[in-house]
Amino acid sequence: MSRAWLMGKFDGQVVLITGASSGIGAALAREFAREGAHTVLVARSAQRIESLARELTGSGIRSVAVAGDVTRDGDLEIAVARARGEFGRLDVTVANAGFSVKGNFQELTLNDYRRQMETNLFGVLRTLYAALPELETSRGRIVLIGSLLGALSVPSGTAYSMSKYAMASLAEGLSYELARRGVSVTHILAGFMDTGIYNVDNDGVRHEKPGRQPPAWLMLRADRAARQIVSAAHRRKRSQIITGHAKALIFLQRHFPRLVYFSISRAVRRAASAERA
Repeated sequence: MSRAWLMGKFDGQVVLITGASSGIGAALAREFAREGAHTVLVARSAQRIESLARELTGSGIRSVAVAGDVTRDGDLEIAVARARGEFGRLDVTVANAGFSVKGNFQELTLNDYRRQMETNLFGVLRTLYAALPELETSRGRIVLIGSLLGALSVPSGTAYSMSKYAMASLAEGLSYELARRGVSVTHILAGFMDTGIYNVDNDGVRHEKPGRQPPAWLMLRADRAARQIVSAAHRRKRSQIITGHAKALIFLQRHFPRLVYFSISRAVRRAASAERA
């Protein structure tokens, strides 16, 4: 069937996505394009996003790739200027770029925490400062890709959890501030997803072989997660929890925190005993 007979949720709109070279970022780019949006793809890997942009261009839909790093001042302004130059507008900005620093507190350094916050929090701030003037003009949408671990912290994940807790606070405050300007903020609390994040080491370097990761049955495919996120953005939802286990764990943390503490503490003791055996 011709696209002329179809109407997508974001027909003719322009979506900028950071961290678009793989995982949920690439899946979101494909899903927004499927819903009729033009896309501006931002990532450090120029080769990957250029390939994805070629894949998404066709049938009246265009995609452009902008090599950039959310930890570098000025790169997001370049990406927004490219969106304005190519399409004349910007309707949606997805702050997705991020990675996870893993390790017990004693094993990590201040620099590990700095690098985590520089990407996962200050990278989001750079993205928002660059995009907000255009989003105010279009009365657009902001999507912040957070995590279950922004509501529930776990051992060996304090750096990542800190960054995502901070994002949750930012999303809540911004949703009030920007509502009067017509800009919505959608905060995604994502559970375990098959996005390739477990292939990224503490330096943000991607490897072919994944590190320690949850069992496959707990992880949601990136394309299915992308559909839920795009739908939440379209409805301008303030928050959306992705995956059933994330909903269950957040519910338990809010209403039965002692049970969650006991369960995590017991799991830590068991893991320590297994290592000593």
